Amino acid sequence: MSTTADLVTALKRELKSAHMTYADLARAMGMAESSVKRMLAKGDMSLSRIDAICRALKLDFAELARRVADAQPLVTELTPAQERAVVADKKLLLVAICVLSQWTVEQITGTYRLSEADCVKFLAQLDRIGIIELRPLNRYRLKLAKTFRWRPHGAVMNFFREHALLDYFAGGFDGPGEGLMLVHGSVSRTLAPLFLERLQRVAQDFAQQHQTDQKLAEKDREGYTLVLAMRSWEFEAFTHLRR
Repeated sequence: MSTTADLVTALKRELKSAHMTYADLARAMGMAESSVKRMLAKGDMSLSRIDAICRALKLDFAELARRVADAQPLVTELTPAQERAVVADKKLLLVAICVLSQWTVEQITGTYRLSEADCVKFLAQLDRIGIIELRPLNRYRLKLAKTFRWRPHGAVMNFFREHALLDYFAGGFDGPGEGLMLVHGSVSRTLAPLFLERLQRVAQDFAQQHQTDQKLAEKDREGYTLVLAMRSWEFEAFTHLRR
């Protein structure tokens, strides 16, 4: 969420780009130039005052707030408390997964037994958690970076391990576009991180393709879940046979 300090910083940039001096702004607002300088230097003022400056600059307040929000750093990882909040309600977790896929409210309610009111309620919760920025007409902006990952031992991954992992791997992986590969081997410790980087690129390519294909008709798309993993591991039954 944008702070008033962020908005004031943006206003200073707008003032400079409009080639308007503090004296010009003071005259437009009917204030003393010293008061305007002091107000902007403080960096914290009421929203009504920010709106008044926007009017003087002939700038839409909502547009300024949107620009500031879009410029905020994207989140690469949630806090433990944020993840616990996400998994506290299975329906909230469902909506969180849907927004990660950039689904609209219409898509969510058309696919799952959720009313529009329920869906908007969950979107508001995700806004408070920090995953999205809820906008008018039930639209939203995802605040997660392309490199976003659930915490390895956080609440969401633990939920996946406990409730979804066996269900996922119980599938045959023999449908169109499906596959399961298990490869074991010993490689150089210096090369192992390079393989992990390749896996991360595959995950990013998958996420990017998802974004690109949203313009296709729904009948031309299919939902897939990509799980990539690499770790130093030995099957427990084999470990018991070691000398």
